[in-house]
Formats: sequence, C-alpha cells, structure tokens
Amino acid sequence: MGDIITASGTQVYIGAVAASTIDSIEEFEAISGWTEIGLIESVGEFGDSAQEVTFEEVGAGRVRKLKGSRNAGSMQLIVAHDPLDAGQAAVEAAEQTASNYAFKVVIPDGPSGYSDTIQYFRGKVMSRPFNIGNNNNVVRKTYNVAIDSAIYENPSSN
Repeated sequence: MGDIITASGTQVYIGAVAASTIDSIEEFEAISGWTEIGLIESVGEFGDSAQEVTFEEVGAGRVRKLKGSRNAGSMQLIVAHDPLDAGQAAVEAAEQTASNYAFKVVIPDGPSGYSDTIQYFRGKVMSRPFNIGNNNNVVRKTYNVAIDSAIYENPSSN
C-alpha cells in the first residue's frame, strides 16, 4: 500500500483565456504566465461523471442503463479575501467574462525524487460570492469554476 497525503501544499493556478483547441497536457504545459491563486482554504471535489441513459425493455421487464455524456463538474475554491492577491484578481476578472480560462491544480503527492501530480482543465468562473460572517470569521470568497473540458492529468513520476 502507498502512503496517504493531506491537501496541505496544494496549489491552484489560473492561466490565460483557453481556446477549445487546447486539449492535451503538452498544450497546457506550453501556457506561460500562470498565476497562483492565494490564500486558498479549500478546493472542492471535481471530476468526471457520466450521465445515466436508460431504456425500458418491455419484453425483459428491466431497465437497461448506458453511459451518456461526461461532465467534469465544477470546482469550488474557498479563499480568504485578499484584494491585493494577483491570483484572486485574475479570477475576479475572469468572472466578468464568458471565456474559458486555463486552470492548473498541483497536488503535492510526489515522494522524494518524484514530480507532483498536476491536473489541467478549461473552465469558466461562474460566481464569486462573499461570506463576511461575524466578528470571529475570516472574510472569505467562494469561486465556482464550471469545468468545460476533460481533466488532463500528468501523474506523479520520477
């Protein structure tokens, strides 16, 4: 069995507007000017799931199931609000457009001598609500990124 890891050290970056023709690890790695999004408290779950397609076969009295279109979901980033953070400013600007942007998530899972796993995808920043809370809360923002591509994973390797 392998070691388990924590999320501590995970980094999320936003890149430039990403054309729908960017669809490989090599093309994402060729993007320059990635900006790290700072003060992330939480990265929500994201990843592919298939739509269930059903067919009710009368003769067999059974519902048959197929896999339909795939959806990578949405990534929810919760951050401590920092109006001077360049990454948060880039996400704020992205929310004001209808464009897809390149995103990169670096998961610190590489043992000594290995690279970390990196996941790339295109996404639209759909919302950016504030959570001010009460006296004992950190002011937070939640960025919801609708993933609009497959997730391209470059796994940990040596």
